[in-house]
Amino acid sequence: MTKILVIDDERSIRNSMKDILQYEGHEVVLAENGMEGLVSVKSEKPDIVFCDIKMPKMEGIEVLERIKEFSADTPVIMISGHGTIDTAIEAIRKGAYDFIEKPLDLNRILITIKNATDKHLLIHETKTLKNKVSKKYDMTGNSEALNHIRAMIDKVAVSDARILVTGPNGSGKELVAHQLHELSHRKDNAFVEVNCAAIPSELIESELFGHEKGSFTSAIKQKKGKFELANGGTLFLDEIGDMSLNAQAKVLRALQEQKITRVGGDADINVDVRVIAATNKNLKEEIKKGNFREDLYHRLSVIIIDVPPLCQRLEDIDALANHFLTEVCTEMGIAPKTLSPDAIVALKECEWTGNIRELRNVVERLVILCGNTITREDVRMYR
Repeated sequence: MTKILVIDDERSIRNSMKDILQYEGHEVVLAENGMEGLVSVKSEKPDIVFCDIKMPKMEGIEVLERIKEFSADTPVIMISGHGTIDTAIEAIRKGAYDFIEKPLDLNRILITIKNATDKHLLIHETKTLKNKVSKKYDMTGNSEALNHIRAMIDKVAVSDARILVTGPNGSGKELVAHQLHELSHRKDNAFVEVNCAAIPSELIESELFGHEKGSFTSAIKQKKGKFELANGGTLFLDEIGDMSLNAQAKVLRALQEQKITRVGGDADINVDVRVIAATNKNLKEEIKKGNFREDLYHRLSVIIIDVPPLCQRLEDIDALANHFLTEVCTEMGIAPKTLSPDAIVALKECEWTGNIRELRNVVERLVILCGNTITREDVRMYR
């Protein structure tokens, strides 16, 4: 059932709308002026608002503006018997979902309600999904090392400074990159990830910068690269230590000039991208070996965040193991299982060369192979 608020100073309009909408199965709240309507929006939290434009005390456009200040996602449909094109345009510009002229047409009202309800539901589902995605990249644990990383993220996320995230495989470098993006002013724009180690050296330039049609044999159409796709957002260059020197030179230019050129193209394309890079290699050693450009290293490492291996933050294993336990049971659609205290101790005694990624795999294995309570013996047997 959709809750609809009708704000109109004409009693006949309010009552007619109430009768029609209740007959259609909606819950209806009435308000005879703008101030009363604003109070009802806050207290009743309607799904949709119908608001007259010409009212005493407070005009409908002002009511619309006030509603959007504290309930931006609520669809507001403006109604008026004195409407003009200019009035309708102004209402839409200020956030109205639609504009309907009096005398009100029943079919138009019902269609508008359906469309507004669908849009409101879609916005709610999108926000829910975003929250789920955001929680997916939460960093679990309360060790001193992890708290230091969180503090670093809080300080640097708000800036556009380039960041180099270092640490062994499976330690959580990707989580750091996602957290930096989620806490930045770019969070509503794209987060584009590139695994530099997984792309062949002959294709990395096309992937990063795009290509023009016909620039090489398989280029049958124009393609945007990751820099363009991340425009306005964040580009995460994972395993950048594995990037070819030729591609490094072009990345350096993109960082210096904030411009890229597609493979096979001549035109410069402006890009506004915040770059976060990650590596499991010692880039200073790679520079000495001639495998990595020193100038690119200095461009990327304005801020360095080092993620320690799991063996240096054993106090996080309890929280991590239980987090993965809940996650795996939910994904499998089974009743929650528990880890006994001695099982946690056994996990802390293990050597985690694969770090957090390995711990997650082990927990999943234990969920599949063990009973409702996972014991120390289970860990020793299936570790």
